Amino acid sequence: MDLDEARDFLRDHHHAVMHTYRQDGSPQLSPVAVTVDDEGYAIVSTREPSVKVSNLERDDRVSLCVFPDAFFGPWVRVDGTTQIVRLPDAMEPLVDYYRRVAGEHDDWDDYRRAMQEERRVLLRITLTDAGPDISG
Repeated sequence: MDLDEARDFLRDHHHAVMHTYRQDGSPQLSPVAVTVDDEGYAIVSTREPSVKVSNLERDDRVSLCVFPDAFFGPWVRVDGTTQIVRLPDAMEPLVDYYRRVAGEHDDWDDYRRAMQEERRVLLRITLTDAGPDISG
């Protein structure tokens, strides 16, 4: 699977399990919502104090297994490296992320307040590989 096919899948399917590396090298897995921005980055919103952010500060490698709402069916694995975008720089990209995953918010001021209170960051992932390339 090429990266553009993977990006197309992520635009329509937002449920994923994210893999980062713990300090001892073992896997840490987290359920996340993912999409793709206009520049082709996979993007994820999370809280700054989360374990995945600590892991990514130390080792920027990440993998995502992305699947449809019904869980069973087609799926995609993407790998990449992560840039952590923090507030205040993350605010408008977080608004864009929400629109791509969930549509329009009823109260954008309330949303922005919540992003501040929850100490949200945007994970911007440069995709380097995608699969699966075989089935079975």
